[in-house]
Order: sequence, then structure tokens, then C-alpha cells
Amino acid sequence: MKLRANLMNSDEINRALKRISHQILERNQGAEQIVLLGIKRGGLPLAEILSANIMAIEGVAVPVGELDITGYRDDRRKENPSVTSCIPFDINGRHVILVDDVLSTGRTVRAALDAVSTYGRASSIQLAVLIDRGHRELPIRADYVGKNVPTSKSEFVEVHLESDSCKGVLLLGPDE
Repeated sequence: MKLRANLMNSDEINRALKRISHQILERNQGAEQIVLLGIKRGGLPLAEILSANIMAIEGVAVPVGELDITGYRDDRRKENPSVTSCIPFDINGRHVILVDDVLSTGRTVRAALDAVSTYGRASSIQLAVLIDRGHRELPIRADYVGKNVPTSKSEFVEVHLESDSCKGVLLLGPDE
């Protein structure tokens, strides 16, 4: 894969996540009934950053859980999936914010909705993503988006959050 563009740097990612944090608080009238579920791998570090941002803004600790959707994907169904979600709190009656790094076809989000329903009945389920690249196959849209990036189907978006020096979002494409 060849680097096509550097879509976001560390500062741009931080600004987008702060904006999303404020939007979440406005829509939900504070943080008291919010829980964040990071979709396993890319969503968990983003959920942790959003939680820290909300703590800095409101002074309220928003619980963060990790949602493993592997066994719920329609393209990778298993008889007895080994689900490794970690949700150490009750979601019943709470506003669940699903968090992921990149939204594309919507299949990951559909699987996440199925997975969340096994943990209880949320008051609402909302979706926050850092990048929305289009190409929806299902009628799913994000409530909170860091950046919309039109891409071709042959391109790939890579999000790096390991450390401030390596933070960035890259657009990769096939070698031509």
C-alpha cells in the first residue's frame, strides 16, 4: 500500500475528539447517564480519550468498556464465539456511546448493536467515529464524526494513536 495522504495529525485528532466530547455532552445534557463502549481495537483508545476529555470538561468520570464484536459479524459467524468484551458496568437505562476509529460499510456497527443488546437495554445507543469514509452497505450513520473523508473502495484508512509523536490518520492506496 502506498501513502496517498496524511489526513489528520496529532493536533487535528485531539481537536476533533474534544469537539466530539462537547457534542456528546450537549446532546445528552451532561455526562451522568453516559457510558462509552470502544469497539475492540480501534475504538477503545478513542473511548478512553473521550472519557478523559469529558472528565476535564464536566468533572464526571464516564465509564469505558471494551466491546468485542467478533462473534457478531455476519461475515465471520462462529458457532460458539469467544467474546472478550469487558463491560464492568450496567448499561440498562444509560446512553451508550459506541466508539470506533473508522466507519465504512456499517457492518461493524451492526455487529456492535447486536452485541450491546446482549448486555441489557440502553436508553439510547449513539455512534462516535473519528473518520467516516463512506461506502455504506447498511443504513447506518454516525451521530458524532471527527472527519468525513471520501475514499475509493481500493483505498484504506489507517489510524495511529500509540503516542503523541506517532498520532495520525493516513490514507493508503494500492501501489500503481
